[in-house]
Amino acid sequence: MTAGSRRWAVVLAGGVGSRFWPLSTERRPKQLLPLVGTKPLLVEQLERLRPIVPPARTLILTNASLVSAIARAAPKIPKKNIIAEPKPAGTAAALTWAANVIARRDGVDAVMISVHADWAIGDAAGFRDTLSRAADAAEQHRALVTVGIVPTRADPGLGYIGPGAHMTGGVRRVARFEEKPSREKAADMKDRGYLWNSGIFAWRVGDFLAEVREHSPEIAPALEKHASSAERFFSSVKTPIAVDHAVLERSRRVLVAPGDFGWDDVGTWGSLQRVRRRDATGNAVSGTVHALDARNNVVHAENQRVVLFGVEDLVVVAQEGLTLVTTVERSPDLKKLVESLPKSLREDKGGRRKR
Repeated sequence: MTAGSRRWAVVLAGGVGSRFWPLSTERRPKQLLPLVGTKPLLVEQLERLRPIVPPARTLILTNASLVSAIARAAPKIPKKNIIAEPKPAGTAAALTWAANVIARRDGVDAVMISVHADWAIGDAAGFRDTLSRAADAAEQHRALVTVGIVPTRADPGLGYIGPGAHMTGGVRRVARFEEKPSREKAADMKDRGYLWNSGIFAWRVGDFLAEVREHSPEIAPALEKHASSAERFFSSVKTPIAVDHAVLERSRRVLVAPGDFGWDDVGTWGSLQRVRRRDATGNAVSGTVHALDARNNVVHAENQRVVLFGVEDLVVVAQEGLTLVTTVERSPDLKKLVESLPKSLREDKGGRRKR
């Protein structure tokens, strides 16, 4: 993709990331945290995209409360390109509004590439190459293209895509979608060549909006009535719904582009074992940590010191006034813990009320 092509990037940067509590809160959510490297996840994603889509054609959709924080973290993105979602309405509404904005600014033939802000990517060049291939296929076939990741493990926490017939341009038709299967079924699908459903998409905005109007009664009425007002559009979406369910699973124009570039959705503290550099005994640490006879732990020490002795497979998150200890195995269930906490402890560091 060249700098002059009519291609846009859309970065979804809403949500809190409650599975990264206590570090991730409504005021400082997961996408604004340096969980993998030294920069926030959102900043790393924007830097990966910049060689193929300039900041002027990059939109960020986020919670209204995060617009100012994102503007500070990403000063090269024009302020008009940071779009507040007045209320959470699911990825179908967010991507529909983004496509509508791009169509109004650049016409229905513009191609939109959609990614999330909070991923880890091991091979940035491979990531960009796959996005380019998906965008090319979207133009060539007038299709909605999703990127399917070649799986490295049987993960029941992810969705899967069954690839069908081969098309030109290195893409395939989508035979079926499978939502978070059992571990046994995930292993079988991995062996049968299924791909992970990454949530990376590419399409001409006119093609996508046409499919929304045809297939998504949850979103189409809001688009028809309120295409010029984000406030009214999002408020009119009564049923939050993911784009997979609202459009892709109902459309006959969906293709998949396989990708293998070290993608990880970084969904839990335990997942940092896969994306952070680990020491000789498998500990993935950030901050001041001393470990002896300790193996396969995840430690995040923010302005604190942590000492581990004779333990394994723990998650330890220490920040001023508050320490969380759980296991790698239970870290996917952290949302249950957060929901049980009193509001003061859930939202404020160390449970202290802010003055």
